[in-house]
Amino acid sequence: MPDHELLIVLDFGGQYNQLIARRVRDEGVYCEVLPYTTPLEKLMERSPKGFILTGGPNSVNAPTAPRCPAELFSLGVPVLGICYGAQLIAATLGGRVLSDEKSEYGAVEMTLIEPGARDGRLFTGVDAVSTCWMSHNDRVAELPEGFCATARTARCANAAFEDRARGLYAVQFHPEVLHTVFGRQILKNFVYAVCGFSGDWRMSGFVRDSIARLREKIGDKKALCALSGGVDSTVAAVLLHRAIGKRLTCIFVDNGLLRKGEADSVEAMCKGQFEMNFVRVDAADRFLSRLAGVTEPERKRKIIGEEFIRVVEEAAKRIGQVDFLVQGTIYPDVIESGLGDSAVIKSHHNVGGLPKDVGFSEIIEPLRLLFKDEVRRAGLELGIPEEIVWRQPFPGPGLSVRVLGDVTEEKLATLREADAIFREEIANAGIARDISQYFAVLTNLKTVGVKGDERSYESVVALRAVKTDDFMTADFSRVPYEVLAKASSRIVNEVPRVNRVVYDITAKPPATIEWE
Repeated sequence: MPDHELLIVLDFGGQYNQLIARRVRDEGVYCEVLPYTTPLEKLMERSPKGFILTGGPNSVNAPTAPRCPAELFSLGVPVLGICYGAQLIAATLGGRVLSDEKSEYGAVEMTLIEPGARDGRLFTGVDAVSTCWMSHNDRVAELPEGFCATARTARCANAAFEDRARGLYAVQFHPEVLHTVFGRQILKNFVYAVCGFSGDWRMSGFVRDSIARLREKIGDKKALCALSGGVDSTVAAVLLHRAIGKRLTCIFVDNGLLRKGEADSVEAMCKGQFEMNFVRVDAADRFLSRLAGVTEPERKRKIIGEEFIRVVEEAAKRIGQVDFLVQGTIYPDVIESGLGDSAVIKSHHNVGGLPKDVGFSEIIEPLRLLFKDEVRRAGLELGIPEEIVWRQPFPGPGLSVRVLGDVTEEKLATLREADAIFREEIANAGIARDISQYFAVLTNLKTVGVKGDERSYESVVALRAVKTDDFMTADFSRVPYEVLAKASSRIVNEVPRVNRVVYDITAKPPATIEWE
């Protein structure tokens, strides 16, 4: 058990649930996300100083609605209910929840109800009128005995309510998303002013505890890390290397779908800087053969996921007995692959794309509860050089999902050059750290152009750059026009078979960061 204070987030299946944990951890408070079905005695064994009940897709009035034990609300441990969690508190303790004819969704103006709002400490430092993010079909029509309303919107009289004597707080809106202007302040107030946390958790603690748990779990057995060379799998590999040393073998699958010069730099990093057991498998022909003629993105992902794990299995057999497979899965991978109650957005090779008959006794995913920025902080704690920690995020299926349509070696060569030019110009402009992710896409469009006073009919390259702090939502980066102009000019002049460059100005949502 960690030696720091603990907040437990009870998960009821909402899309933003892990964001709650991330916001709490940002405040220096350690928290874990556990399913709502966790027995009460198991929860209390951990001696939590507070609970947060998350949102979810269900109605509390449904016969099969997920519920936590009513005793949770009489333990004397502070509880904050968010959206579904707020409705659950009301319904469990004698209030009334009704279904609305119309849902309330999006940015909504919220007004604090005085004097109760500030007396309860949850809204300290929050403006009397501010914007919050709503996403619900039900509303709390009548409060349980002992509760008072502390905020309202035009359509929701009980947008927030509390029983401060029992330490029970509820908000119908989502404080964890950036659209709620004072959301972080509200969560900070809950963990510090209400729960009394000291803020003793840091990423150094996560790294220390993870190493200890991995060392205990693996013991004297061997583990294998399927290394893609990206930030996530690299941090996972170094974390395991710190835990078990030479009993970890890293297998790097060169699938022919990597960026320019990437395979060689990965090998130099692992063997030279970290002195890991490192095996490089050249499987480019194998992957391209499997992808021949495939145009549908989900099929590409499934094929690459299955082939990836098969290559790793075959390499592992040549090594000898290996008990654990290590992967760099992070939380956005899990959410987008549609595990639990979340909708499938796209499959990830290290989540939904794994075949069912993997030949390892167990898969270890030490970063599964971390977001990208947290993974980077863990990497720095592990002593990984900054130039590696801040490498551009790269999808598991590699360039195959940045080549729209069928994948060929010629198209991959074209995309590699265009992508390298774009990344080089971003670096030359000194704005790489200002952009969360940037890359080129080879579309399956051709357009008429003029090259050397002659008509050309060649491919279109799209450039994509986004800013985000969690990779769950993102906005397009306002890359200076002169940088885009330089990259465009170089691409059409230096890269064969390209005569047009466009820039993607779509946010996530409605788009995803990747095109496929």
